[in-house]
Amino acid sequence: MTAPSPAEAPAQPRVDALAHSQASASSYLVGLIGSGIGGSLSPAMHEEEGSQLGLHYVYRRIDLEALRLDLAALPDLLSAAERMGYNGLNITYPCKQAVIPLLDELSDDARALGAVNTVLFKDGKRIGHNTDWSGFARAFQRGLPDVPLARVVQLGAGGAGAAVAHAALSMGAQTLTLFDVDASRAAALAGELQQRFPAASVSAGSSLAHALAEANGLIHATPTGMAKLPGLPLPVELLHRDLWVADIVYFPIRTALLQAADALGCRTLSGGGMAVYQAVDAMRIFTGLEPDAERVYRHFQSLLQQPEA
Repeated sequence: MTAPSPAEAPAQPRVDALAHSQASASSYLVGLIGSGIGGSLSPAMHEEEGSQLGLHYVYRRIDLEALRLDLAALPDLLSAAERMGYNGLNITYPCKQAVIPLLDELSDDARALGAVNTVLFKDGKRIGHNTDWSGFARAFQRGLPDVPLARVVQLGAGGAGAAVAHAALSMGAQTLTLFDVDASRAAALAGELQQRFPAASVSAGSSLAHALAEANGLIHATPTGMAKLPGLPLPVELLHRDLWVADIVYFPIRTALLQAADALGCRTLSGGGMAVYQAVDAMRIFTGLEPDAERVYRHFQSLLQQPEA
């Protein structure tokens, strides 16, 4: 029987907490709260890997857009999920910052990033984590393990941008220059990162052409290039073959940016690995088990090959 989503929970849920605590440890109910998440591949990735691990693993979408709700509903949705016996939730746009005041504890990474994409319900507490940054780092180390990190340029300073910038600096980026359509946002993130990584040089850039001309690598962390927002996030003539290029967009898996970079002979990294590894890390938090990351990646690739809705 399919469990109801939090939005369907009655005003006075009659869930026996003791009965829930005595439920089989091999059964997990998790979900994703966000807006416009109908195309998310997270449910398929989580449920398939849960099955491979021998678990009864149910992953539900809780789509604010589909339910005609806004951020004001987040406290009730979180409470309902807790009462209905959810083991945890993934959190995506536009809730990653708004969820923080509703939590009891934060991991060090989530606190530093000021964003949460994974909430674990454990021992009566709501514990916030961030697996976006770790997902990007693992994907980068897998796909671009030996590229130079002396001078890195990043496009995008939003929630995802904060996570991947943190990852880049954690992996040893020496100079990181940030660009965003909102210059003040880039400056604010640069200031936070500079305090967190004093050995590196982090700044908001003024000339993208100049920064890229001297850069070893480019990280793209904006929505441009997604199926619903096609196109390039920068003039193609600013790319050069000495750049490595990492994109966080995964649908389509080969964005216009990556196609342009490939044509120049650049080493490239798609957003697929980040999508997989953030899911793998979230599953570990939810279950305490170690998912098979390569198996999840193979399943992810098969999902991308399915016809679009």
